[in-house]
Amino acid sequence: MTNREPESRELEIGLLPGEYWWGGRVADGKSMPYGASAFGADLSGEVGGNQAAPLLISNKGRYIWSEEPFSFRFGEGALSASGSGALRFGDGHGDLREAFRAASRSFFPPVPDVPEELLFTAPQYNLWIELLYEPTQDKVLQYARDLLDRGFPPGVIMIDDNWHEPYGNWTFHSGRFPEPKRMVDELHALGFQAMLWVCPFVSPDSAAFRELEPQGLLLKDREGKTAIRKWWNGYSAVLDCTDPRAVAWIHGRLDALQAAYGIDGFKLDAGDPEFYEPDDRSAVPATRAGHCEAWARVGLKYRLNEYRACWKLAGQPLVQRLKDKRHEWEGDGLGAVIPDGLAQGLLGYAYTCPDMIGGGEFSSFRTDRLDQELFVRYAQCSALFPMMQFSAAPWRVLDEEHMGYCLDAARLHARFGGEILALARQAADTGEPIMRHMAYEFPGTGLETVRDQFMLGGTLLVAPVVTRGARARRVAFPPGTWEGDDGSVVVGPANLEIEVPLSRLPYYRKR
Repeated sequence: MTNREPESRELEIGLLPGEYWWGGRVADGKSMPYGASAFGADLSGEVGGNQAAPLLISNKGRYIWSEEPFSFRFGEGALSASGSGALRFGDGHGDLREAFRAASRSFFPPVPDVPEELLFTAPQYNLWIELLYEPTQDKVLQYARDLLDRGFPPGVIMIDDNWHEPYGNWTFHSGRFPEPKRMVDELHALGFQAMLWVCPFVSPDSAAFRELEPQGLLLKDREGKTAIRKWWNGYSAVLDCTDPRAVAWIHGRLDALQAAYGIDGFKLDAGDPEFYEPDDRSAVPATRAGHCEAWARVGLKYRLNEYRACWKLAGQPLVQRLKDKRHEWEGDGLGAVIPDGLAQGLLGYAYTCPDMIGGGEFSSFRTDRLDQELFVRYAQCSALFPMMQFSAAPWRVLDEEHMGYCLDAARLHARFGGEILALARQAADTGEPIMRHMAYEFPGTGLETVRDQFMLGGTLLVAPVVTRGARARRVAFPPGTWEGDDGSVVVGPANLEIEVPLSRLPYYRKR
């Protein structure tokens, strides 16, 4: 076994026969594994609205790591990489799993703690698609009651954007939420935990801006002026999270919400590298990715948390949701959920959540063209991820039959909750993914290019349906004896076509 740390910031290695690679940006999951065709990415720029890490790992036991963003390219039988920091190349680790373990031990060792347990043991309910920019106290409570009335298990309920006064103030809007303490108390009595959406942006004409700017706690542009950045909700200043005083300020605001109203945790959105510029001025000089990392560190204080954009920090007890997916079968819709989820795990982000069921990209989610079959398959695909998250109310957008299949998926997740939580605790100890690539768990069996099934831990093979109209699909079974959800028994290795009626999420336990 060798671990070389070259002085050069450029590296070129020849690909081995049958070698495949994963890593870089989660949003490139559908392009993984790399190696069979030309592909490249630059981690110093945009990272596709999701997590990223300066890591590449291969099924031949090799990896590349850097503390700083780097660019890489596969082509003509070689992998080339270059960056602003030293590139560390390790080899001799045997297979994908051992390469991951070696990189994890050296560069992102796990923290022996897990996020809030309820995130794993029950479905989550994010109110974004259901309420968009119009959440109110009454609507939140009605959604919670409707969930229970229809048999859905209580879990974490997330109140999304616009519950607040101007961005940065982080106080409840008095018109939309006249009695937030009463609302949270009722949610708790119903069995839910309450989560609020926040971001690092500060409205320029807000009380928070007038407080923060004179103290120098806002990001500055290259000319030393307070930076005003365009983001999806307009133009705002940005909290400088490289400054410990700014972090203490936002923690003070969030802590106050917990103390006054009983809020349980926070969805910490935005922080994407593209909202920063390479020549921005901050308390501690940072790359775009470094600013993303600084915002992600804010959430480490809260056991109930969620991120969508993140740089590094694998092994930390942070929940990482896939970016907003479209209400589509292919492209950046349901077909991307499993490949992107597998990429999360192989980058060290163990506590993963697929996007909202049906797709969280609101411009594509319209009830006038809603595909009920797609909604059900989204729910089934999510059911045996480490976490699952509803948003659009199934009883509002689906008929009784399709709503019933979604309820079955929610109850299945809750039934497996104890097992998933045990795997989360294992991840906190070993750093290993909860949701695993087939090639990770079964090296040398030719499963590197399988992108539509996965392992939950080491013994449960999950094969959701991600194709419109499919009532049969092929499943690749590794060596061993596998007992199916339908009572069937398969002896692997085998590649079999199975029946998948709309009511079924296929999964198989290794005996």
